[in-house]
Amino acid sequence: MSPDVFRSVDWVPFLLSVRLGFATALILIPIGIGMGYWLAFTRTRMRYLVEWVTNLPLVLPPTVAGFYLLMMVGPQSSIGSWLSSRWGIQLAFSFEGILLASVLFNLPFMVSAVRSGFEDLPSSWREQSFLLGRSEGYTLIRVLLPNMRSSIVQGFALCFARTLGEFGIVMMIGGNLPGVTEVVSISIYNKVEAFRYDEAHVYSLILVLISVVLLGVVSGIDSLWRSRRENH
Repeated sequence: MSPDVFRSVDWVPFLLSVRLGFATALILIPIGIGMGYWLAFTRTRMRYLVEWVTNLPLVLPPTVAGFYLLMMVGPQSSIGSWLSSRWGIQLAFSFEGILLASVLFNLPFMVSAVRSGFEDLPSSWREQSFLLGRSEGYTLIRVLLPNMRSSIVQGFALCFARTLGEFGIVMMIGGNLPGVTEVVSISIYNKVEAFRYDEAHVYSLILVLISVVLLGVVSGIDSLWRSRRENH
């Protein structure tokens, strides 16, 4: 592999992927906390319907999910035309569109991580807080969330890492627009399609290194919080 390949790396797709990953994970944190809390503690039958809808992206092929999302928010759809005429928002083939797709596709991973964090906490903590007259909001923010930060970080890391590797749903809703929707996974596909295997290898290697570093940071944070929790 020629050293010139490394010097010719276009960092725009990497920056776009990192931006997409962080935005997706940040948006999903409050959504995941709200849905995870409700699913962990509610006892209504509606929970099963919400679980089914939330987990639907796990079984839908990404290209299928992306196609139907494109039909839903594309310029020819009623939602897409209303957003465009009323608010000037264009979701199809835009960064906002791939962000929406990424949020919907990664929703079950964040919800599952946060819900597991809630369910792993002793049930007595929540009950005792209520017995002391604390509100549900106070109990959530001051009692439960500080003790399940590792679950939130794990959910964040999982959504971020999966967003870096997303291809099908991003391609369907965002296309292949350099600097706008051409994330790293699509850029690698373009290199392979053009038989530029050396460049594809370099891009893939950089993506692997980013994932390894992310995993190490998350593991370190998780170990630190666990040790502090045990010491207390």
